[in-house]
Amino acid sequence: MMFIDPHAHMISRTTDDYEAMAASGIVAVIEPAFWLGQPRTNPGSYLDYLSSLVGFERYRASQFGICHYCTIGLNSKEANNEPLAEAVMELIPRFALKEGVVAIGEIGYDEQTVLEDKYFRLQLELAKELDLPVMIHTPHRDKKKGTSRSMDVCIEHGLEPSKVIVDHNNEETVREVLDRGFWAAFSIYPSTKMGNMRMVDILHEYGADRIIVDSACDWGISEPLAVAKTAKLALQRGIDPQSVRLVCYQNALEAYGQSGQLHEEDWLNQPLIDQRTLFEGSSILRGGREPVVETQRKVRPKDDLIIE
Repeated sequence: MMFIDPHAHMISRTTDDYEAMAASGIVAVIEPAFWLGQPRTNPGSYLDYLSSLVGFERYRASQFGICHYCTIGLNSKEANNEPLAEAVMELIPRFALKEGVVAIGEIGYDEQTVLEDKYFRLQLELAKELDLPVMIHTPHRDKKKGTSRSMDVCIEHGLEPSKVIVDHNNEETVREVLDRGFWAAFSIYPSTKMGNMRMVDILHEYGADRIIVDSACDWGISEPLAVAKTAKLALQRGIDPQSVRLVCYQNALEAYGQSGQLHEEDWLNQPLIDQRTLFEGSSILRGGREPVVETQRKVRPKDDLIIE
């Protein structure tokens, strides 16, 4: 079974993670622009960060047989620094139509401030103008209110719910998101947000329509194999394979494929891995390490995923 991880902050992860993800069946990742854990202090650091999402990180993923896509946006936490936010808003259109960009995001609310609302709305208008999907970040605090408010604002700005992926859902928010016609994404995090046991319970209750599973793996304690592990557990607990395929692959392809940038043929016809290739003169190899050069597509190892 092939998987897509449609929310993975791979700039924070190691090459070992890419290797393990590929071995688990991940064929594509979507990397949302986000907060780095420490506030950025000038637009130049944002410029370099966005450049890496559409540049080096796409190359790095390809060296392990994974197709890399991204979303571009000003995150809600840094929207509260208005001078930075104004400058970043000048950058976003410059990146939003680059190859591999599948949505505006992740955007939305954190503390639900006036400035967060202002820049959320500006970016929704940009998504409409560019005809791109939107990835919504729902707040960690007061999540139900923030999720409802996010959808209200999307409707107010005339976005079709089918073009909006609402992420970081939980049991408290899922019903409203689905009832209103939005995509409901779930970040499978160790001990927080949504565990894979809870995720399977949600699939038993709500089915697979418009539900998306992702890892949201980042610089914190997180699980880059969350999609594959959840798929395995779902199968073990009686979810039918077609439903597992929908929530761990097909729904993400359909939702983000609306950008015109995400196609199944991208990974089905991907070139064989050749780690001798360079990106602007740089290689992923260090210390004389022998490059992997495939002469035929590698067979996935025997499934040994451990579910915790």
